[in-house]
Parts: sequence; C-alpha cells; structure tokens
Amino acid sequence: MSAHLPVEIRPVSAADHAVWLPLWQGYQRFYMTEIPAATSDANWQRFLDPGEPLYAALAWADGQAIGLVHWLYHRSTWTLGDSCYLEDLFIARDLRGRGVGRQLIEHVETHARARTGGCSKLYWLTHETNTTAMRLYERVAARSGFVQYAKVL
Repeated sequence: MSAHLPVEIRPVSAADHAVWLPLWQGYQRFYMTEIPAATSDANWQRFLDPGEPLYAALAWADGQAIGLVHWLYHRSTWTLGDSCYLEDLFIARDLRGRGVGRQLIEHVETHARARTGGCSKLYWLTHETNTTAMRLYERVAARSGFVQYAKVL
C-alpha cells in the first residue's frame, strides 16, 4: 500500500465544474454506465443550490482535484433524525489505496454529524464486484446485511 496522501476536501463551487466533470465521467466508466448529460447538468446545479439536499465535495492534492463525493439527506421511518446517503465516491485511478476514500467518507460523516437536528445514520452501497473499496468499507463501517433490489422507472 502506498503512503497516506493528505488532501484538502472542500465543497464544490461554480468554478469547479471543469475538474469535477472528468472525475464524474471516470466514476461512470468505472461502473460501466453512462448518465445522460442533462442529468449530470441538473445534478451540478443542485450541488450549487443551497436549498437542495444534494451535496458534493472534491478532494484536492497539489492543486489537482483527485476525488469526489456526493451525498444527500432524507427522512427515515426508523429514526427521528435524518439519514445521510453517501451516493457516489470516486478517486482517480492512480491515487487509490492512499487513504483518500477514507478521508472523503470522514468528511461526509463530519458534515452529517454537524447537520442541524443531527443524523441518525450514514450509509452507502457498492457493487459486489468492487472488492477493493469493500476492504476499506469493512474497516470503517458495519455491513447492514440488506440486499438492494431496484426497478428502473
């Protein structure tokens, strides 16, 4: 494993679109999917709108954006506090395994803990073939045991 890479993590700003987009596209390639440009454009606008419950941050090292994280808050029937869903996490291929993913997860956790009213849970999903990421996830969180089913509408 390579040495831990300290990064600066900060929320996206309007000026970050040109560095966010290649990371977002890399994330899509990793999962062998293509999200329509109109959806990506709408998401970008949502990240910038303080009235939206959708958030994004970038990890920076040596002046380069090297990772992204997206998350959102929602109500739960199981708790009084909101749940925080970490929806997307991506690190540039050549910098994986250097602690950036853990730092991005911790950033979202800090954000969720500081949220007015608090959050009861931070959770995320990954594909069953993403064994590299799962090694990290097993160290920082408990596997819920739930199996996800989805139906595209």
